[in-house]
Amino acid sequence: MIASDVAVVVEDDADVRNLLSAALLQSGFEVHIASAGREGVDVVRDQQADLVILDVGLPDIDGLEVLRRIRQFSNAYVVMVTGRTEEPDLLTALHAGADDYITKPFRPREMRARIAAMMRRPRRQDSGDHPDPAHQAPSDQRDDSVFRHNGLTLNYKRRTADVDGAPIELTRSEFDLLHELLQGGGEVLSRTQLVRVVRGEHYPHDTYISESDERAVEVHLGNLRRKLRENPASPRWLQTVRGVGYRLAAERSEWM
Repeated sequence: MIASDVAVVVEDDADVRNLLSAALLQSGFEVHIASAGREGVDVVRDQQADLVILDVGLPDIDGLEVLRRIRQFSNAYVVMVTGRTEEPDLLTALHAGADDYITKPFRPREMRARIAAMMRRPRRQDSGDHPDPAHQAPSDQRDDSVFRHNGLTLNYKRRTADVDGAPIELTRSEFDLLHELLQGGGEVLSRTQLVRVVRGEHYPHDTYISESDERAVEVHLGNLRRKLRENPASPRWLQTVRGVGYRLAAERSEWM
């Protein structure tokens, strides 16, 4: 993380806003604040934010609507902060493009650690950045950062993916989960392991993992399956191992 990273806190509760701002300042961010949704959208745009901490319950427009508006012009990392623990809020936030979701009350130290890990992850490339497969270097065939499985190609260095030659646009979390499963080569990965992938934690930590964290992984994988147009009855890529986790589906003869 570098000192020039810009964070915007959109939170109507002054005490929570001050707590979040102090935690981000300690992490080296340049911090800007907003107490309402429309103001928050303007500040994110004007300051070209790298990170947005966004409350769900705002006095003018809902935080989820703020997120949708931000996603129209910004690829900033977005963390939703809310006292709500109901699953529909989590589902909606992740569908709308949030990178992470923290419920109140939260521990500033853990929040800083999760943000630091998230900021180390590469940004998603815009859909216009997909290279033309016809112009990719032949060396990609031997590049260990390129994974191919049942018609899917994922290029880790370029942060691109395509199915049967057609590019698909993935969020950071979706891309990282897909990469982890491809890299696992059929190994079963638990939900706890995949939560750490989403957080950017590559080694075991003592950080708390809640049911909401595990549910968030399920939502990301559900979105990924939808974008891949998976057939639940006969998956080409993502296979659920009930009660355990997920693994890469077996390679099919027509793709060998």
